[in-house]
Amino acid sequence: MSSQPASKSAFRIDVFTIFPKLVDDFCSESLLGRARQESLVNLRCHDLRDYGDESRRVDDALYGGGAGMLFRPEPIFAAVEAVQPPRPLLLLSPGGKKFDQDYADHLSKTAGFSLLCGRYEGVDHRVVEHLVDAEISIGDVVLAGGEVAACLVIEATTRLLPGVMGNEVSPITESFGAARMLEEPHFTRPAEFRGWAVPEVLRNGDHAKIERWRRAQALHRTVRVRPDLIERRGGLSNVEKTLLEEFPCVPYPEGLL
Repeated sequence: MSSQPASKSAFRIDVFTIFPKLVDDFCSESLLGRARQESLVNLRCHDLRDYGDESRRVDDALYGGGAGMLFRPEPIFAAVEAVQPPRPLLLLSPGGKKFDQDYADHLSKTAGFSLLCGRYEGVDHRVVEHLVDAEISIGDVVLAGGEVAACLVIEATTRLLPGVMGNEVSPITESFGAARMLEEPHFTRPAEFRGWAVPEVLRNGDHAKIERWRRAQALHRTVRVRPDLIERRGGLSNVEKTLLEEFPCVPYPEGLL
């Protein structure tokens, strides 16, 4: 098991996996690593093989035949019962409820949660039926195991915790934040690079106009790439339609699809 010193107020996350170092290493870098050092986040990674048989084996063949191996229920039940992790205990699975920003926001408002990472063909269904609280999926894609997905869930959730990001406005203004739109494009120095200039509106010092431009660009981008987000908000308001007319959309590549 890997963890770090924790305060009573630290947000606790437990991860059950056969590759604890993979998760622990990723979560030791950048903002998440700093949050762990500052005891804002208490991440505990548990090796399921510690609860396996004499040879540390945790998998077996499928009843009824078929390709691949399956995690046996005994090591998983033993690990969870020994650790008594925070609930909910979520199994990372292609068949789970889609994990999105709303889900991350919900988890960030709890006292903590736990993740179970499958491998091979997954886990014995008795784990799903009698141990975990829910299944979650990061999308319609198949991975070799749940560890990468676990890192995604952990980072998306912990960055919403107070004090983790430093700038409390960022989770509100960025993509899928409170406005439920994609984020507008950003520019930095130099003002001109290879003949491509930063939009004049961002350099004129008119902060009210800059905010209108940013709002318009976020709308343009969302309408173009994720119209479903606009529909979910009930469509465009008259003010938003006026903004789209006032400020043209900045160029974007057409993409490959």
